[in-house]
Amino acid sequence: MMNNYTIDQINLICRNTLMEHLAIEFIDIANGVVIAKMPVDHRTFQPMKRLHGGASMALAESVGSVGSVLLVDIKKYHVLGVEINGSHVATTTECEVFGIGKIIYKGKTSHVWEIRIEDKNGKLISLCRLTNRIIPIKSEK
Repeated sequence: MMNNYTIDQINLICRNTLMEHLAIEFIDIANGVVIAKMPVDHRTFQPMKRLHGGASMALAESVGSVGSVLLVDIKKYHVLGVEINGSHVATTTECEVFGIGKIIYKGKTSHVWEIRIEDKNGKLISLCRLTNRIIPIKSEK
């Protein structure tokens, strides 16, 4: 990882955002892997009291976006998610799920991340792929 953010700094940046509303908490950002956890509760349920697929996608995009932010100089580049897809292969009523992101393509202008959403036992819930654009910040003249 390029940037030396701590877990506490990443979680602080996420205050007053969707991540805080869904109680997404980053727990590891080491060795090219980004891991966050999210509760399965009234904030992330669908009406049948199971994890909502949209909440899984929000977790996946959060994990992959933070991963790209950690890989670029944020004083020179913006990171913007431009495409996300996911296959929800199972559901869960467990108390929390984990988003585990690994970069699968790191180019100059785009990053592609694979994010696995798993329960506490490692059972695959969703498999997601996120493409981020890496956009140079135009200097003001």
